[in-house]
Amino acid sequence: MSETKLTKTDAEWRAELTPEQYAVCRCSATERPFTGKWYEHKAAGTYVCAACHAALFGSEAKYDSGSGWPSYYQPVAPGAVIEHADDSHGMQRIEVRCAQCDSHLGHVFPDGPRPTGLRYCINSVALDFEPAGSSAQP
Repeated sequence: MSETKLTKTDAEWRAELTPEQYAVCRCSATERPFTGKWYEHKAAGTYVCAACHAALFGSEAKYDSGSGWPSYYQPVAPGAVIEHADDSHGMQRIEVRCAQCDSHLGHVFPDGPRPTGLRYCINSVALDFEPAGSSAQP
């Protein structure tokens, strides 16, 4: 992972992302549960940021949380994501963002499985997938 954050203008993000990706990644929207492309996806590989393609979550950490969103018990590597307190909508949550481009990904909750006990609840639209063995794999 690069130490330099990727920064783009709002116009650049709008031009590069679909309207749905822009709403989630740049405006912290949430896709409807049970509708995302990666929700029931089970192939081996790495889930990457849809905005900058930074590696975020490995398929080995993915599990079915029943929440309606892709869920992972840990990021692919320390520092792949950043976490911030999120007190929006009258709730106290921890927001998860891509460490490389600061795109909103979802939230993390303390109700996940072992070994971490965490549930990274991530919007499918904020992710892309690199199959195991592809040249883009970290």
